[in-house]
Amino acid sequence: MERLKIVILTGLSGSGKSTALAALEDAGFFCVDNLPVALLPKFLELQNQTVSEVTRFAFVMDLREKGFVSRFENVFKDLEEQGYAFEIIFLESDEDTLIRRYSETRRQHPLSKDKGLLEGIRLEKQVLEPVRNIAHRVVDSSNLNVHQLKAMIQEMGAHKNERKSIQISVLSFGFKYGIPRGADLVMDVRFLPNPYFVPELKNLTGLQAPVQEFVLEKPVTQEFLKKFMDLLDFLAPQYQKEGKAYLTVAVGCTGGKHRSVSVAGKVFEHLKGLFQNVSLSHRDIER
Repeated sequence: MERLKIVILTGLSGSGKSTALAALEDAGFFCVDNLPVALLPKFLELQNQTVSEVTRFAFVMDLREKGFVSRFENVFKDLEEQGYAFEIIFLESDEDTLIRRYSETRRQHPLSKDKGLLEGIRLEKQVLEPVRNIAHRVVDSSNLNVHQLKAMIQEMGAHKNERKSIQISVLSFGFKYGIPRGADLVMDVRFLPNPYFVPELKNLTGLQAPVQEFVLEKPVTQEFLKKFMDLLDFLAPQYQKEGKAYLTVAVGCTGGKHRSVSVAGKVFEHLKGLFQNVSLSHRDIER
């Protein structure tokens, strides 16, 4: 049987299990939230009977399933005897942090229906103690923000010697059609000389050599590109370090056909030499 990587996320309500699951999904895991532990053997059996390239799975299991605590030990023991290996990650936070998070979200703690919030938190901690005792890793998220927690979980879920990678999208656009939704970094290059006003270049695009030469060979463009590339060289690794899975760099000019296309192409070539997953698209080039 092909060796699967299986991560079980469990722990206290409000400690960040949903954030951790999202982090593993971004890292390429097939993720299932609130899977009953009794169904895990059947799930893995079906997986082995199916031709699939998926070899990394993450499951959230917790007290939302009433039989979780009473069943988990026997289920995991039986599966280990069959040759499966698990990474059990138990997430927790201190009482003050959990109370604050529940106050901010206005969610109801699963064990506080007939009790107060604090009593529900303490009861859950007591009930889950046997699960915590067999966990391979215990993560205290009390002092971690969302990005730090995601980065930590992705590091735990990574293959050995696997390099964490951020997916970067470089996009050209025209301001006259609006700024792209979801853009993380927006650079306005309307200060560069405009080929639109050169008759022989007006009907061409930034994908063609005459326009590229007009835009990119100007001294002001050369100086700008050096400064902009330096900025990207600094920022992109910082975003990756914070656990950001996607980064969109949008370059805009007036119509999105000349200057932005030429500059976006150079940005793409530069980033492609530094990162594994870089794509280039031109939103408004056909308008």
